[in-house]
Amino acid sequence: MRSPFAVLDRLDERRLGLVLVIPAIVLMLIVAAYPVLSAVWMSLHRYNVKVPQDYAFIGFSNYARILASRTWWTAMETTVGFAVLSVTCEFFLGLVMALVMNRALGKATGAVRVAVLVPWATITVVTALAWKWIFTPTFTFGALNWVMGLFAEESCVLCGRWTSILAMVFADTWKTAPFIALLLLAGLQSIDGEMYEAADVDGASKWTQFTRITVPALKPAILVALLFRSLDSLRMFDLAYVMTNGANDTKTTSMLSYDYLIRRLDMGVGSAMSVLVFVTVLIVAFIFVRVLGAAPEGADKVKKPKRARRSAELESVTDAMGRAQIA
Repeated sequence: MRSPFAVLDRLDERRLGLVLVIPAIVLMLIVAAYPVLSAVWMSLHRYNVKVPQDYAFIGFSNYARILASRTWWTAMETTVGFAVLSVTCEFFLGLVMALVMNRALGKATGAVRVAVLVPWATITVVTALAWKWIFTPTFTFGALNWVMGLFAEESCVLCGRWTSILAMVFADTWKTAPFIALLLLAGLQSIDGEMYEAADVDGASKWTQFTRITVPALKPAILVALLFRSLDSLRMFDLAYVMTNGANDTKTTSMLSYDYLIRRLDMGVGSAMSVLVFVTVLIVAFIFVRVLGAAPEGADKVKKPKRARRSAELESVTDAMGRAQIA
C-alpha cells in the first residue's frame, strides 16, 4: 500500500537534491559567472596593456564604438552567413545519414556508424588544414579548387570572400554532419515501430509517415542538434583562423575579439566584443528554445503558480491520509 506521506517524501528528496547540487552550482558560478562578469566590467573601461596608465571608466563608449564600426558588422555578416549555411547543410545531410543508418544494415551496422563518425572525431584544426591544402591550387589535391572555381569569378576559391566562406562551410559540414546524424539517430531509434505499422495498415504513404510520425517524434533531438551547432557556428574561430586567417573580410566576431585582446592588447574593446558575442549566442539560444521547444506530451499547457501547486500537494496528502484512516 502506498504511503500517504509519499508527497512529503518527494518534497524532502527535492530539498536533499538541492543540497547535493549546491557544490556544483557554486563551482559553475566560479568557473563561468566570474569570467563573464569580469569581462562585462572590463568592457566598461578604457584599458590597453601597452598604455597601462590610460585606464578609466568610460561606460558604454566601447560598445558604441564597436556598433558604429563597419569592421564589426562585416565580421557579424561573415559569422551569421557561415552559421546559417553550415547549420542548414549539416542538418539536412545529417538527417539523411541518420535515416540511412537507422535501417538494418546487417553485420555492417557497427562498422558503418564508426566510419561515419570518423570526420567528427577529427580535430578541427587538422580538418581545417587538410581542406585548406585541398582548396589550394599549388597543392597536389588542388583539383577541387579548380572545380569550385568554375562557379566563381576567381580561379582561387580561398581568394574571394564568399567563396572562402563556402569553402569553410564545406569543410565544417564534412566534419560536423556526423554529429547531427548521431543525435538524430538516437531520436529515430526511440520511436516505437508499431506506429509505422499502424500507419501502413491505414494506408499512409511514406512521406505522410515521415511528416506525421518521424518529424514530430524527432523534435527534441532536432532542437538539441540545431541549438548545439548554431551556438558553435556563431562562436567559430579555429576553422576560419586556419583556412583564411581572416583574409578577404572573412574574420568572424570571435576572431575580431581575439585580434583586439591578444594582438592589440586592447582589453576594453576586446572584452566588449566578447560580451557582444556572448549576448548574441544567448539570444539565439533563447529563440531556439522558445520557438522549437515544446512541452512533453500530456503536460499542462499553463503552468500552475507555486502556491497552487503546493496547495494541490497538501490536498492530495490530506485525501490520502483520510482514505488510510477509513481503511
